[in-house]
Amino acid sequence: MATTTGNHVRNSFFALQRRELLAAGAALAAGSLLPRPGTVEAAESPVATDARALDAKLLPGFKVEKVKTSGAELHAVIGGSGPPLLLIHGAPLTHLSWFRVAPELAKKYTVVAADLRGYGDSSKPADGDKHINYSKRAMAQDQIELMKHFGFDRFAVVGHDRGGRVAHRLAIDHPQAVTRAAVLDIVPTHYLYTHVTKAFVDAYFHWFLYIRPAPYPEDILLREAQSAGPSRGGLPELRDEYARVNRDPANIHGMCEDYRASAGIDMEFDEADIKAGRKVTCPLHVLWASDGAMGRMYDVLGIWKETYGTRVTGAPLTGGHNLQEANPAGVLGELLPFLAG
Repeated sequence: MATTTGNHVRNSFFALQRRELLAAGAALAAGSLLPRPGTVEAAESPVATDARALDAKLLPGFKVEKVKTSGAELHAVIGGSGPPLLLIHGAPLTHLSWFRVAPELAKKYTVVAADLRGYGDSSKPADGDKHINYSKRAMAQDQIELMKHFGFDRFAVVGHDRGGRVAHRLAIDHPQAVTRAAVLDIVPTHYLYTHVTKAFVDAYFHWFLYIRPAPYPEDILLREAQSAGPSRGGLPELRDEYARVNRDPANIHGMCEDYRASAGIDMEFDEADIKAGRKVTCPLHVLWASDGAMGRMYDVLGIWKETYGTRVTGAPLTGGHNLQEANPAGVLGELLPFLAG
């Protein structure tokens, strides 16, 4: 049965992971994970990355702009020509996660992408009551105002990871604005939090860490970021940029607020939608990694079709969770015909 708060989620987590938590608690008590009070300082940027210069390098022909919404200031890019298309990134990434597909999409579409509030070079608003300023509803409203700033009242949207959850909320709250929607490698938040399994907790342990009250997860993540050496994983074009933003305490807090909102206020909004019978009514295309955790654990397409959308199609791809980075050809091969209708 669905739950209206994150309490059921946290209780399920503790029941499933009691042994792991006890071990973590012993480590914390020994001081091996958290720094002593007063020892954490603001992280220095590991590289002198100029965000605009990197935008110009990875997204040639795109214009960079700071766009103020009613609740945030977004670092955004726009490029190409044709029907409007909004791309929304996931965590702990930025709009640059689309750099391997955006230029190709820009040959047929006017492509807009921005760092979500709380991420990258966008602003980090105050948390708000029940973390509402990081709710997917607030983030979706940012995207509506972003697109209106560029002159678009109706547009298609593609979201990955946390951005997929924003796209989901956007399509429900603003059906008049969204012509088509695609989500990459997600099962709806509501389903995951009301069907908690040990396999899910094992694969997505961080979901349950990040929703703990501040500054508990922030301190852990900041200490980890400060002590980590140079990354050898991921795309070389993005390593320094991701390291820069994810060593920023404000960015870390913004990300945690995103997850806290998902486990609380977002669940309330989702359950109200289900009770009222509200679903995504525009064409919805779901892509997932057949070699990733979501693809292994869930009938991804079936879940979306059963409860959350009325016109759902989809396909598995290889490449792991960050499909747009690892398998741009596969993503483009699915998106281009879907967006063309």
